[in-house]
Amino acid sequence: MKRSTPVLLIAVALAVYGVYAASFVPAMLVGPAVPALLVAFVLQAVCALAAAFGVWRGRPWATGALVLLGLSIAGTWLFEAFILGIVAYVHAMLVAVIALVITLVIAVYVSHQRSIVEH
Repeated sequence: MKRSTPVLLIAVALAVYGVYAASFVPAMLVGPAVPALLVAFVLQAVCALAAAFGVWRGRPWATGALVLLGLSIAGTWLFEAFILGIVAYVHAMLVAVIALVITLVIAVYVSHQRSIVEH
């Protein structure tokens, strides 16, 4: 299967984000952390790495992993703002909306590229 360069770049960016999100986990395990926040960052890391693998291999479930990643990013920011109060509300809402928009654009692009390759 021939993969386009943008799809490979998306897969690499997702893998990098997965490692970035996972880098928060060790500090949360050592020090006192909010368990829900720990779960949120683990979910982000797992979804990003799974989406990276799925996009790279052209799997049909990759778009689902991408959407779940976007939802977990948006949910984490909103949780940090409205429940924990550690980030500004407006900033968190902006990041959540941007995360969802970017996620949907990438998911549609990847899905479209996969359908082109199949035909």
